[in-house]
Amino acid sequence: PDDVLHQIAAQKSRTVNVAFVGNPNCGKTSLFNIASGSHEKVGNYSGVTVDAKEGHFDFKGYHFRIVDLPGTYSLSAYSPEELFVRRHIIDKMPDVIINVIDSSNLERNLYLTTQLIDMNVRMVCALNMYDELQQSGNTLDYHTLGTLLGVPMVPTVARTGRGIDELFQTIISLYEGDRIPRDASQTPLARHIHINHGTELERSIEAVRATIVPHPDLRARYSTRFLAIKLLENDKTVERIITALPDGTDIINTRNREQERIKTTLGEETEQAITDAKYGFIAGALRETYHDRHLDRGKLTRIIDLIVTNRYLGYPIFFLLLYIMFQCTFAIGQYPMDWIEAGVGALGEFIEAQMAPGPFKALLIDGIIGGVGGVIVFLPNILILYFFISLLEDSGYMARAAFIMDKIMHKMGLHGKSFIPLIMGFGCNVPAIMATRMIENRKCRLITMLIGPFMSCSARLPIYLLLVGAFFPNHASLVLLSIYAIGILLSVIFARIFSRFLVKGDDTPFVMELPPYRLPTAKAILRHTWEKGVQYLKKMGGIILVASLIVWALGYYPNHDAYPTQVEQQENSYIGRLGKAIEPVIAPVGFDWKLGIGILTGVGAKELVVSTLGVLYADDAEAEAESLGHRIPITPLVAFGYMLFVLVYFPCIATLAAIKGETGSWRWGLFSAVYTTVLAWILAFAVFQIGSLFG
Repeated sequence: PDDVLHQIAAQKSRTVNVAFVGNPNCGKTSLFNIASGSHEKVGNYSGVTVDAKEGHFDFKGYHFRIVDLPGTYSLSAYSPEELFVRRHIIDKMPDVIINVIDSSNLERNLYLTTQLIDMNVRMVCALNMYDELQQSGNTLDYHTLGTLLGVPMVPTVARTGRGIDELFQTIISLYEGDRIPRDASQTPLARHIHINHGTELERSIEAVRATIVPHPDLRARYSTRFLAIKLLENDKTVERIITALPDGTDIINTRNREQERIKTTLGEETEQAITDAKYGFIAGALRETYHDRHLDRGKLTRIIDLIVTNRYLGYPIFFLLLYIMFQCTFAIGQYPMDWIEAGVGALGEFIEAQMAPGPFKALLIDGIIGGVGGVIVFLPNILILYFFISLLEDSGYMARAAFIMDKIMHKMGLHGKSFIPLIMGFGCNVPAIMATRMIENRKCRLITMLIGPFMSCSARLPIYLLLVGAFFPNHASLVLLSIYAIGILLSVIFARIFSRFLVKGDDTPFVMELPPYRLPTAKAILRHTWEKGVQYLKKMGGIILVASLIVWALGYYPNHDAYPTQVEQQENSYIGRLGKAIEPVIAPVGFDWKLGIGILTGVGAKELVVSTLGVLYADDAEAEAESLGHRIPITPLVAFGYMLFVLVYFPCIATLAAIKGETGSWRWGLFSAVYTTVLAWILAFAVFQIGSLFG
């Protein structure tokens, strides 16, 4: 038993908890992905509004548990990202922090480093994208910089994996401390320093710190110097911690006196004085170690930006790229879609020929094969769409797209980044909801999810084509365009309503860094594309399958063989009875029970509406759209109301599952289902009743 206990203890001591911390666009997540391989899991951490990734990495007998924290420029308490990163460092106390730094933008990135030094954490700096610094002709003496900051510096290139081994070897050395023998000539791996803020500020920091030191509970959890600096910066979170102490009022009074003294002595607010001092310290360290050869590596980026962010050229270029993206998605995707559809059909025909008639055969063909086939058939489109999105993101163009659309989206109460998921919604609402995770602000992300289903997805198109061809043959394009336009108009209106009344949260200003243009690597793009494809199948395959099985069972039972025709059987099935039950609710909008059943089956997947109407209104379920449309005994007014209802009502089960997956709760998914269905009924009612007055 003792041997087993020693083995468990040794194994535990060789598990190292690591957190990745860095600015947005510093390549932090790419570095994380290389380290964790394909073992990362993505999820909403309980009680927080931002996402983090967790992964695992084995190296030289050590097991690393690594967390990729959200990108943040500082450890202030102004945004959910800043609060979450700070809270994670304090609450989880990682063994080592990897501070990822963009080597081409040292001054801004090192500001976060100075705040981490204030927190007195064990840390190693990954100088990422180091190849760009070398290609620019500039030089950095990172050994000396590491000595000045008391932090080991390791050059890395996330694209190629360069420096990963050295980075984790350094982490092991930091973790093991003196137990790892090193060459005596080497400089110390890490030493604790204090960022020198200047005589006056240091005097104030020490005065406030002295009042905090007598509290052992605080000393055990926080760096007292970090708390003193944050108090002087008017950090509300730290203020709440201090005011809860028995002598909290005295500490706050000391802080107030020091702030007044600083304002009188230095002529500026303490927060600004501390920020200036940190940047002064960084500038001094870089003067000693960084040599700028004045090669304008950003010249090409600026030339391209003059064109793609131009107030006149930016929009046409953006919409042209979107057109190409969607055209390729559907044109190229059509071929593998047809192959998959043919494969699914052949499998169905094979089972049809081999099995005797009965419920199990119907379950396999109509329920399982039909249900799973309905999901798999869209996989090529999803993969192609995400291939292009990864291309735009990794090249640096996606940030420009969000930048130029920000002004328009801001009028809706959203930010520029919301535009991309909304546009994707015209293809399929599911990947569009999943794409909202690119929006850092929780409020904007949630509103974008709630209005996303108003974008008319491709699954609704067959329903429109069926009814437009039959009831509006002379104005088909105009009617079809009006349906899409109404969806866009509703998204604008409800974005404003939700922003003002429903979704609480700060409207943080839209600050987006425009990273330099980079040539995307095939490995990174294919990896992102494959991940999204697997995610789509995992999340949506099961939901669609279950929904299709339920719809099939309700349409098959009871007494399937007791009726001479399929239409009669459908009418007396559970779903038929359900349609009759809801007829009083849908009668005021002009729908009969058969149209009602179409709406019910559309809850599972909008593609099911046309096939359901085909079964109910004709003996032949495969009837051509034109002939089927003419067999539906309704007026053009009711047909338009039905299209409007289908546009707005209940997002499909897969979309609701995506909303649940992204928000971590069914609450917002159910809200989306209820409010869209009520709105759909009101709109269809208004169209039918008002139109009837003129009919």
